[in-house]
Amino acid sequence: MAMKLGRGDDDAGEIADINVTPFIDVALVLLIIFMVAAPLSTVDVPVDLPVSNAAAQPRPEKPVVLTVKRDLALVLGEDSVSREALGERLDGETGGDHDRRIVLRADAGLSYGELMGTMNLLRRSGYLKIALQGLEDAGTAP
Repeated sequence: MAMKLGRGDDDAGEIADINVTPFIDVALVLLIIFMVAAPLSTVDVPVDLPVSNAAAQPRPEKPVVLTVKRDLALVLGEDSVSREALGERLDGETGGDHDRRIVLRADAGLSYGELMGTMNLLRRSGYLKIALQGLEDAGTAP
């Protein structure tokens, strides 16, 4: 026993629904691109950073990062640099803009005097805006 529902004609007519499948495909492709590109934009120099409990500040679009390793070796971005050539390399990175902030990362095992020596080297090169970078403290702030 067969039964037919609806009107008698077999024409389906135009469908007024939006096909969202292409939009989902584009969104997934963009998500994959951002997931792959995000780790490539960070500095990857191994250093044991001290912990800080200060409130996080917004980051600039492309910071100039100077790392002082435990053996007092300097790394600008991801390239090693000698103490004598630091001023010239910083001028090349910043385009000679001495008002640009330099992010200083230092190993937790360094003494205060060794860190001050590096900061004095930056000051002699004409860079007075220095930001110290550390790890965020998961505990409560004092």
